[in-house]
Amino acid sequence: MKGFQAQEKTGIIEIDRKTCKGCDSCKAFCPTDAIEGKYGAIHKIDGEKCVSCGQCLINCPFGAPQDTVDVVDQVIDKLKNKQVTVVGTIAPAVRVAIGEEFGMEPGSLVTEKLYGAMKEAGFKVLDTNFTADQTIMEEGMELIAKIRHYALGEPTAHHLGPLPQFTSCCPAWVTYAELYYPELLPHMSSAKSPMMMAGALGKTYGAAEIWQVAPADVFMVGIMPCTAKKFEASRPEFHSAAHYWQTQGQSGDYPDIDVVLTTRDLARLFKKLNINVRTVAEYSDQDNPLAQYSGAATIFANTGGVMEAALRTAYFVITGTELDVLEFKPVRGLQGVKEAAVTLKDAKTGSAVTLNVAVAHGTKQNVKPLLDEVQAGKSPYHFIEIMNCPGGCVNGGGQPINPMGTSWLDKAKAVLPWA
Repeated sequence: MKGFQAQEKTGIIEIDRKTCKGCDSCKAFCPTDAIEGKYGAIHKIDGEKCVSCGQCLINCPFGAPQDTVDVVDQVIDKLKNKQVTVVGTIAPAVRVAIGEEFGMEPGSLVTEKLYGAMKEAGFKVLDTNFTADQTIMEEGMELIAKIRHYALGEPTAHHLGPLPQFTSCCPAWVTYAELYYPELLPHMSSAKSPMMMAGALGKTYGAAEIWQVAPADVFMVGIMPCTAKKFEASRPEFHSAAHYWQTQGQSGDYPDIDVVLTTRDLARLFKKLNINVRTVAEYSDQDNPLAQYSGAATIFANTGGVMEAALRTAYFVITGTELDVLEFKPVRGLQGVKEAAVTLKDAKTGSAVTLNVAVAHGTKQNVKPLLDEVQAGKSPYHFIEIMNCPGGCVNGGGQPINPMGTSWLDKAKAVLPWA
């Protein structure tokens, strides 16, 4: 892994010309109008517009859009190499989806079975939920600093981005902002996504203190519900661990996350290794400090989850008390745009501020009006959570194909002579 040269991955999603029927289904789900071709003609994707979200892939009834980045065999080779420590960092949406690939009911929670399958395959685990908690602390404290400065009038010696603050966890949303609203990038939280925090943590603290191996011999595998994570991992700015070790006198350059497996990819890897998630022995990994996490991390994958966790953090730090509701329902649910207001009274000064927040998911339908408000200087919000995929990461482009997507065709072939 030494001497790695960063190169952003492009063309992650492409349309198979032999399979495409020109039905336009994909266009209805593309958030950036990146799909070209008239109705009835073979379609193609404009790589300059695509944010790699994979919504076209999971919603095409004919299975024409394809994920072109296949690293399953590469990961298996690394697992077989005893000189390499292969670490899987598992996003929370994976554990409620991968069972479907093994005949279990959609939505089955299989955390312990997934840990057992990972152990049998030879992975070490750094649960992405662990770094989701870190993300909440980073994004939450960043928001708190802005509230105290802009809303409560406290002086600051630090440079703070403007309000409203946007979440920065969704790579498709970040790419969308870079392409179409670059002037709003200062509003983006400076926190990395949980996956990228996991990569840097795994190759610094994890390598030195947990697995006690050379950082360059750690192979970090993001296990994600999202095809856009394959692009995010390839971005050249995410070499934080290598840059840190260079300051400590070590040579070499390597990415924080080496490769990404989607939920579908991980299922194929398990099947190639003859591991059945349905029947594998459960494993809790209780002694692993990098597999501990809070309920705040667990709700990350649903639309509104990041917002709720950040709100609870901000509320506690500023007021000194917990938010006294079990479920903060205004930011939950599948409504396209959700709004909430929470009054915070500073425990130190007695000053109060009403924090206005918004949650949006489904970039194509819901996000643009919010961004236009911010761009015009008319936004009433302090904090905005955006996830590209409808419903959040649980409906990401790397998840099992739902019955109305590609898998629908297999069922149709059995009964329709033309299929």
